[in-house]
Amino acid sequence: MAATMSNVDEIRNRVILGEFDIKNVHTTDYPGNYPGYDDTWNLQKFQKNFRIDVVQMDETSLEFDMVGIDAAIANAFRRILLAEVPTMAVEKVLIYNNTSIIQDEILAHRLGLIPIKADPRLFEYRNAGDEEGTEIDTIQLQLKIKCTRNPRATKDSADPRELYLNHMVYSKDMKWAPIGNQADVFADANIGPVHGDILLAQLRPGQELDIVMHCVKGIGQDHAKFSPVATASYRLLPEITLMETVEGEKADIVLYTCSREVLRHDDLKNAVKLARVRDHFIFSVESTGILAPDVLVTEAIKVLMTKCQRFLNELDSTEME
Repeated sequence: MAATMSNVDEIRNRVILGEFDIKNVHTTDYPGNYPGYDDTWNLQKFQKNFRIDVVQMDETSLEFDMVGIDAAIANAFRRILLAEVPTMAVEKVLIYNNTSIIQDEILAHRLGLIPIKADPRLFEYRNAGDEEGTEIDTIQLQLKIKCTRNPRATKDSADPRELYLNHMVYSKDMKWAPIGNQADVFADANIGPVHGDILLAQLRPGQELDIVMHCVKGIGQDHAKFSPVATASYRLLPEITLMETVEGEKADIVLYTCSREVLRHDDLKNAVKLARVRDHFIFSVESTGILAPDVLVTEAIKVLMTKCQRFLNELDSTEME
């Protein structure tokens, strides 16, 4: 009986990495699935087991452990981070003059993918039918630049950086043009591109750009330019168990981070057991710089809470009918 219970514990709590397959990938801890196990969901039990441990955090990246949840919930956080936490991005590009070699459509696409430093929580969603934006739903940026020859360049110079002025157009050339009372309301917000060194176009003397951009609030589900993260991923905590003593040169081969390469060695495949802890997720979140990564995780939790509340409201309204 003890061996059986141990086997059930392994099925419930570990994903086993075999030489040619992966076992126990599906969640099986449902009420009544295993005799002797009380798998009914309990809030007190969840609060006792659930925890979040921050491993590393800086201005753009965050790594943390989320322990005590099912893969479905962990994946919900990941998908919300990618597609449902809103940001501000260039939506409408008004090109008054473009004599560069880059086509209008390509240039507009490049501008749309520039991360805009603006807190989306301070803005409203813009109505689809509105032609003109307002101070509560639109940020206006301008890009006006012209390339000229450098009169101070030496005659025998061949370096474009010396021959021309404004021949490299960067994201730092996108300037904020406040609408309405935005200059007062967002005086300290420093609205503009997150990174100023993103190359947009190259010009030659006589070529110029005169563009106005409207940034609106949106989510990555509608377009990738609204996604607030460069990457948001997770992996299960690796667990490596030595089944027998391994010494000498063989010990170096065992020191893999859950790579199944070790299982290809006939003299080692039975000496090591590779597994992953089913409810221990190592999250990695890399922000595009619009919002801090810890703020993004907090906003993702709020989005999930809103979804849950909406579902409960639907249940209540259905029961009343």
